Amino acid sequence: MRAGTLRGVIALDGPSGTGKSTVARRLATALEAGYLDTGAMYRAVTLAVLRAGIDLADEAAITLAVAESRLGIGTDPANPGVLLDGEDVAVEIRGPEVTGSVSPVSAIADVRELLVAEQRRIIAATVEERGGIVVEGRDIGTTVAPDAEIKVYLTASEQARANRRYRQDNSSGRASSAEAALASVTDRDRIDSSRAVSPLRRAEDAVEVDTTELDARGVVAILLSLVDERGLVGSGTERGS
Repeated sequence: MRAGTLRGVIALDGPSGTGKSTVARRLATALEAGYLDTGAMYRAVTLAVLRAGIDLADEAAITLAVAESRLGIGTDPANPGVLLDGEDVAVEIRGPEVTGSVSPVSAIADVRELLVAEQRRIIAATVEERGGIVVEGRDIGTTVAPDAEIKVYLTASEQARANRRYRQDNSSGRASSAEAALASVTDRDRIDSSRAVSPLRRAEDAVEVDTTELDARGVVAILLSLVDERGLVGSGTERGS
């Protein structure tokens, strides 16, 4: 595809283990665009809730803790960064305690309302500054950015996604097993797809890409072609115009 920068928003959704994060960051880098990991935002506020010792059944207390937390999310795909009350928590939010608690926290309607508003603010500011942004999550195309210029829904077989999760956990020093990874993937799918507010689902106008037999480079190549086909690449001088 021709060189240039992204104009607009790419919404990248899908369940865990489909390669969203790797693909989104590489795509944003290739397009000289901003990048937003909305899942990291939910993980960060979940960490705030856990640190406060709040019962995960106490929705009011959880919402208050989220509202009072100071969340900082970087939009540079090379170094996105995650800050909670000024502390770098990028590693801690990927730990098993947060992973096991993020779904019930993110299912709370008031929590989602708070974070969706912040996500929309970040998207607007980044588009204004850089011209475009790649946003990954589970409800980007349906809720956060329904008017995105491109919506993509990544899928993969359950076993492929579990295998990726297993390799990722072990390469990051988090003890895991193939069985545990599969259980984690299926449980997360069930919770995210059945929640009442902004459930995980493909937007009607999203392009679906099955990543089961594809590596990240192959997926990025498909998406770059899609961006080119839709004429969303402009010269660097057009940023912010």
